[in-house]
Amino acid sequence: MSQKTIGLDVSRETIERLELYLELLRKWNPAINLVSKSSIDDAWDRHFMDSVQVYGHAPKGWLTWADFGSGGGFPGAVIAILAMELNPEGRITLVESDQRKTAFLRTVFRETGVTGDVIAGRVEAIPDLNSDIISARALADLSSLFELSLPHTHGESTLLLSKGSAWQKELTQAEESWSFSCTTHKSITDPNAIILKIESLNRV
Repeated sequence: MSQKTIGLDVSRETIERLELYLELLRKWNPAINLVSKSSIDDAWDRHFMDSVQVYGHAPKGWLTWADFGSGGGFPGAVIAILAMELNPEGRITLVESDQRKTAFLRTVFRETGVTGDVIAGRVEAIPDLNSDIISARALADLSSLFELSLPHTHGESTLLLSKGSAWQKELTQAEESWSFSCTTHKSITDPNAIILKIESLNRV
């Protein structure tokens, strides 16, 4: 892998951390099913690059980032590795309810030397995180994500949400109960997917 591969100006050390993470994913996946078997062989593009692009849409200077339903660590653990070099003042919190997956995430942080927090629990049951940025991938529909996220936001928070082909329908439904500004970014890894950048989130 290289800087050109991921599209960000990062050091060889960061690339090596991502490669180590990929090795851990392949090692653990047969036992825990962190990602689908059909995608493990193409994990670099399907999961790692998909996560890298989320980081690219984040506002500069963030200090706290929460990733909900982290699963195998996408995008949260990838973001934590990137931020170690690109935004060392920032701190990542991964939230995942599956105990086996949280064990994997803690292993990734430990083996790659990344500083961050892994919370084993459901998003709706944890203390408010007051996050500058919240991300989520394949966790819930947009309205449900807003419901989960609002208690963990402040007035300047940004949500970066990876959505599939049904995103327009979800957006229309969410507009019935929520006010927000939304910027869409086409996915570089899936022609049917999108990254929604949500700001100024409030109930109607």
